Amino acid sequence: MKNVLLFGSGRSTSSLIKYLLDRTEKYQFKLYIADQSIASIEEKIENNPNAFAVILDIHDEAARKQLITQADVVISMMPAFLHPIIATDCLNLKKHLVTASYISNELKEMDADVKANGLIFMNECGLDPGIDHMSAMKVLDEIRAKGGNPVHFESFCGGLVAPESDDNIWKYKFSWNPRNVVVAGQGGAAKFLQQGTYKYIPYQRIFKRTEFLEIDGFGRFEAYANRDSLGYRETYGLQKAHTIYRGTMRRVGFSRAWNMLVQLGVTDDTYTIEDSENMSYREFINSFLYYHPTDSVEVKFRLTLNVEQDDTVWDKFVALDLFNKDKKVGLKNATPAQIMEKILSEKWTLQPNDKDMIVMYHKFGYTMPNVSETLQIDATMVCLGDDALHTGMAKTVGLPVGIITLKILTGEITTPGVQMPITKEVYEPVLKELETFGIIFNEKEVPYDGGI
Repeated sequence: MKNVLLFGSGRSTSSLIKYLLDRTEKYQFKLYIADQSIASIEEKIENNPNAFAVILDIHDEAARKQLITQADVVISMMPAFLHPIIATDCLNLKKHLVTASYISNELKEMDADVKANGLIFMNECGLDPGIDHMSAMKVLDEIRAKGGNPVHFESFCGGLVAPESDDNIWKYKFSWNPRNVVVAGQGGAAKFLQQGTYKYIPYQRIFKRTEFLEIDGFGRFEAYANRDSLGYRETYGLQKAHTIYRGTMRRVGFSRAWNMLVQLGVTDDTYTIEDSENMSYREFINSFLYYHPTDSVEVKFRLTLNVEQDDTVWDKFVALDLFNKDKKVGLKNATPAQIMEKILSEKWTLQPNDKDMIVMYHKFGYTMPNVSETLQIDATMVCLGDDALHTGMAKTVGLPVGIITLKILTGEITTPGVQMPITKEVYEPVLKELETFGIIFNEKEVPYDGGI
């Protein structure tokens, strides 16, 4: 019997764990899951005889190494900053590694040693990054195979709420780490390439610059720019492209309202609020507004953000209980972003029977020899969750991780090195198996629209 070791059992691992456990008998392996919380593991393994829950402090070096020693493939679904610790152990103990996170500089530096030891360290194989790479490279390789030259690439992804569970005015619920939603766009200007010109959008303007998209059967969406759209120009072979843009999708109207919160300052994560623990939500909002002896918090909020009385955006803020004088923040030494995360989590959390929705949309513009006009392919994917545990986010993050892990375990993926799933050896079988789970890209030729 071989062994697969999974570090972490958070909200995005339910589908990953189920996928692996459904195949333990056929492929003769056992699954060990290590986390600080035994409860989070046990609800996912459901007494499977080939699954073993292990309570672990990831910083306990001896216990961590002991677990890795007995494994054939290690999966890390821990926070990305912990991957180098696990990767170092895997290198020293000669074990394959799979993660869903971006390749860090620390992992890049291990590449030569990983190759020398014949190991596979596969990263960026969840949803975004992950399925976005695989689905994009498939079409780009097909374009090149028929003699085409990709000149325009746009890619959008969003974790949203399914239409049947869309019961709040923001048309949004959390299906992944709420903190990442609150601080999205921070840490530097968004940069992309548009018709051969480099473009930059500072954080305070990101949510004012949106693009509208249509997905057949699911209506209209908007997208705002990701921080770095140029990071994969060489990886995707797009050095000659004149347009490269990656964005995050939301329902129409979200970005305008969110931009107001950004302008107010309540998404800032760089300082703490005095006496935050004892503040009411109303006092928290008021702390960002001008002083006036008689104006109410609501009036000051409207005037500060230029919200007219008949503007429907006002209803979005009221729905969040921002002006509630009885609800307490209850967080000591909290940043504004941490307080907003708590406020939003009360309103945007998936209920047990709620379904989320993952949407991905690629635009490929390309030229062909002896063809005068630019051609375009659109590729779209929509994946719905089953409930609040088996979410679309868990499927699209966990399933590709599980598929790649199993193909490494069985010797179907063999190329060593620190890498991402952009080669045909990896993306072709993974995308094919994902289709059996309903994760399907619909590709169609459309007239070239020039994009952003």
